[in-house]
Amino acid sequence: MTTTEPSPAATTRPSLRLARERFLSGGPLPGGVPEEIVAAWRRARFFGVPHDLKEPAVAPSGPVDSALLGAARPVLDRIAPALGTDRSLLLLTDERLRVLWSAGSVPGLDPCPVLSEPEVGHNSAAVALRTRRRAEVHGPEHFLDRWQDVSAVSVPLLAPEGGRVVGTLTVASPASRLGTARSPHPHAALAEAAATAVETELRERAGRAERVLLDAYVRAVGGLGPVVDGPACAVVALDGRNRLISDSAQRLLTPEVLGALERTAVSARHADAAGEAGQSGETGPAELPDGSGCVARIDPVRLDGVVIGIVAVLEPLSGPEPSQPVPVPAVPRPACSLTGSSVPWRHAVGRAVELARSPEPLLLAGERGTGKSALALDLLGTEARAVVEIADAALDAGLERALPTWPADRPLLLRHAERLAQPGVAALNSLLDRHPATPLLITYTPGAPAGPCLQRLLDKLSARSVTLPPLRERTEDIRQLLPALAPRPAAGQPPLTWTLDALRALERYPWPGNVTELAHLVRALAEHRRMSGPIRRAELPDAVREGPAARPLSPMEHAERAAILEALRLHGGNKARAAAALGIGRATLYRKLRGYRV
Repeated sequence: MTTTEPSPAATTRPSLRLARERFLSGGPLPGGVPEEIVAAWRRARFFGVPHDLKEPAVAPSGPVDSALLGAARPVLDRIAPALGTDRSLLLLTDERLRVLWSAGSVPGLDPCPVLSEPEVGHNSAAVALRTRRRAEVHGPEHFLDRWQDVSAVSVPLLAPEGGRVVGTLTVASPASRLGTARSPHPHAALAEAAATAVETELRERAGRAERVLLDAYVRAVGGLGPVVDGPACAVVALDGRNRLISDSAQRLLTPEVLGALERTAVSARHADAAGEAGQSGETGPAELPDGSGCVARIDPVRLDGVVIGIVAVLEPLSGPEPSQPVPVPAVPRPACSLTGSSVPWRHAVGRAVELARSPEPLLLAGERGTGKSALALDLLGTEARAVVEIADAALDAGLERALPTWPADRPLLLRHAERLAQPGVAALNSLLDRHPATPLLITYTPGAPAGPCLQRLLDKLSARSVTLPPLRERTEDIRQLLPALAPRPAAGQPPLTWTLDALRALERYPWPGNVTELAHLVRALAEHRRMSGPIRRAELPDAVREGPAARPLSPMEHAERAAILEALRLHGGNKARAAAALGIGRATLYRKLRGYRV
């Protein structure tokens, strides 16, 4: 059962309609308005959402295929009749809050094709996606005029592997006035039941696909007996998320070859979904980068007649072995800040690239470690990156050193704008008032509420801003990031690879430090591990190996959980000995294990 993100208006109900009117007109707000609602309205203003939006937002181009819709459709078709035909609306969205399916209707309300906050402002689906909990938004808590008489409840849908949010399920109903809105929403139980049924269907389908991929891999390497080294056993099986690599294949693979095979697997699935003949149904060679030292024969893997992945059999080219390659010009790796094929990441980077084409200010927002500064530098290009001026508000809060010496013809990268002191913010506001086309890139990490001066700067930049998603919201990119983050192997050494179990642990971990934390982990493992072969789950740090706790933990609880995990590791999992070493009773240890989901 999903826990609930309560509607702030459920417990504190001043006149939100009056408060919203004053907010829109710039007047002072009445006392008692929940800060969560005011913050949501401010975000809508930051994103440039018009409160009087008349037409539904234009949806971005949809995905080629949707595993979520395929799993959810049978469930929703059974549940929709319970809503009635004219008083409630049932919506299914993907991880970008694009509406994949809808049923029912609310009088006077046309369903929007996308429910992301940058498009339509505050709504329950966006809250559920962000918090990973059931969320409700009632009446004037919404920013849009057209939703002032709507009450909605949304439940996140979690993937069976890794627990990432893959979409949301929403039920919207009429609510003529906020005073009559009910919490929990009258259809909250129905939404919870529908979400549970959809997740069960996703789990069953994912398990079948994984087993089929494993069976295809085993057949390719020669059955269940010992694998004999040789070109015929250099096998890689991929489906875009899972990756199985034989020992012989590890000696032939390079990060570039592995990336090419991953793209081939994704293309095969999409081509099959689109019905493109000759691209998914035939066996043939894959296009590998020049200098790969091998060729790959591709066989599609099918489940119920649908391509779910590929098996690639690698064969070395005649001539020098890959350990003694013919000298070729070095091919630089793709910029790590641009690596990733998940929908949220592609959307953010594409928007940033589009905005960076014009020499005007650009704001990159996001949590710490999401790669804001690295992306900013890559957006500048090689020539501009060589002359860019870099200022850090964490070291120069008033910009006394940066602005006076900054040549106006060079781009300026300002990091940590949230750390700016008021003189620095005032100087930037004045600069942008005089020169709105200034070549300025700013990184901003949201945290404490922005003061009036900083808020004015953020409002000024809102039309040219991009928010980078945290790593926990694009866990499917982890497998592409790993080879990009790993140090280049020495000549004759295979690239760093990972077991399927280790990859699952990496994808379940919430990564509070985002890509920066992942990079530190990869480098530490590459530099200090002594064994050969793929990295196993047992080699990962305790927090990553054991997975996230059942609830958000305080710093003290994190430290206590880490101590418990270390004691269990040192005593081979013996709980009695671990409790004695920690100086606590066994009953206390068992209680803490249940609380921390260890």
